[in-house]
Amino acid sequence: MKEFVLAGPCQIEFREYSELPLQTDEVRLRSIVSGIKHGTEMTIYRGKTPFLNRVFDTEYRMFMPRDGGSLFPTNLGSWLVGEVMEVGSGVTRFKVGDKVHGGMAHRPTNVRPENTLFRLADDMQPETALFTDPAIFALGAVHDAQIKLGDRVAVFGMGAIGLLAIQIARLSGAEAVFAVDMIDSRLELAKQFGADAVFNPTHCDPALEIKNLTGKKGVDVAIDISGAYPALHTAMRSIQMCGLIVSASYYSGTPQLELGAEWHHNRPTFVSSMPVWGNPHRCHPLWDFRRTEETALRLLENSRLKTEPMISKRYRYDQAVEAYQFVDQHPEETLKTLLYYGAIPEKAQ
Repeated sequence: MKEFVLAGPCQIEFREYSELPLQTDEVRLRSIVSGIKHGTEMTIYRGKTPFLNRVFDTEYRMFMPRDGGSLFPTNLGSWLVGEVMEVGSGVTRFKVGDKVHGGMAHRPTNVRPENTLFRLADDMQPETALFTDPAIFALGAVHDAQIKLGDRVAVFGMGAIGLLAIQIARLSGAEAVFAVDMIDSRLELAKQFGADAVFNPTHCDPALEIKNLTGKKGVDVAIDISGAYPALHTAMRSIQMCGLIVSASYYSGTPQLELGAEWHHNRPTFVSSMPVWGNPHRCHPLWDFRRTEETALRLLENSRLKTEPMISKRYRYDQAVEAYQFVDQHPEETLKTLLYYGAIPEKAQ
């Protein structure tokens, strides 16, 4: 069996790997389908991640120099659906033949502790389960936004997380929801998913348009999931006085923020949204990461979130080089890209 590793920026190589014996609480599964994460995972692929030459020290909560040089070679991964092929002696939740899903590497087989996996619901498509990961981050961002019935909300960045955040904001009681992105096809999806108005910053000033649609006040909260500093700056300009800015982005590029203008004069609150890396939920102990995971999954299982229109490209696992190149070079044509570890199902083609 072969797995692919990232040998350097934009350099995917297939290498043989061997199976290790299971620990008592572990499950071995055969992969069915996984989803490429277009934000965080692609920054690693491009070599534009802070992890390139540093590691995050969880005691200091700081990035420190990496001992031993570079991050590469490294695995890539996100959310994956597979079929259980072997269980450890202490496993009680799953049996051979069960279909499960969770966060893991893109590879033909994976070994994971049973408490990190979820059973695939009987009436749930494997492709739908792949949206659990972005739904977790979208739900975390909406929770951090503290959206109340009647709030006006703007979401910046219509990737999978942003499009899910549009839907969750509406479910949370937002009275008006605005979407901002530079790709028109994504804005069309945002309208399908409940956005009242959409704005492309290459055609207009979204902040000014939002102010005009809200009686010159602005939104109560702006959620930025774009990963782009110009979008974060526009989010700052779009909120009303004492409004809330929630950033759930993995930023790259050169910062372009003017902190002496609207930021200084309107006294907003800026919140970083990050549900992982040991960060507690802001409503802890009532909420924790596991509850956020389970809630996001229930929203998908109960079809309260639309996902199928977000699937843009499908590849076989052995086409991983082509898949990542396409996502990297044609972001305007990709939203959620899937890797299949067998034949691509006819109904999905």
